[in-house]
Amino acid sequence: MPTDPLMSASSLSRGPILALGVFLLFGALAASYAATTLLFPGTGLDRAWALNPRAHQQLLTMGRGMSVPFILLASALALAATGWFRYRLWAWRLTVAIVATQLLGDALNFYRGDFLAGAFGVLAASALLFYLFRPTIRSAFPAR
Repeated sequence: MPTDPLMSASSLSRGPILALGVFLLFGALAASYAATTLLFPGTGLDRAWALNPRAHQQLLTMGRGMSVPFILLASALALAATGWFRYRLWAWRLTVAIVATQLLGDALNFYRGDFLAGAFGVLAASALLFYLFRPTIRSAFPAR
């Protein structure tokens, strides 16, 4: 029976690990939803795009092929979540790569003039990276 890595990191509760795993799963669900609405536009599923109609229109003009990056993102997030809940080092690394990519994208958005969303995204991704690199979090994902 494998030992729980969190037992060795006594200062770390399960809550933060669980929260980030759920965050990864939610991201996978959201990316899957976006891919589905881009593959099958004009359905009732499009209603959620009311939260960001500009992005929806921009993505629709690029065609159904834009669903592919969302499918890849959903797959990466689901894979990261699966390994995350099993405390795998590769999942921690994949999560860091995903968040770092988001940070770069948000910085690009800020540079291109979307100051509010870009700044918020940079701050949120930076906070997540800071959290991921905390010794108590990193030590929960030992090399096997």
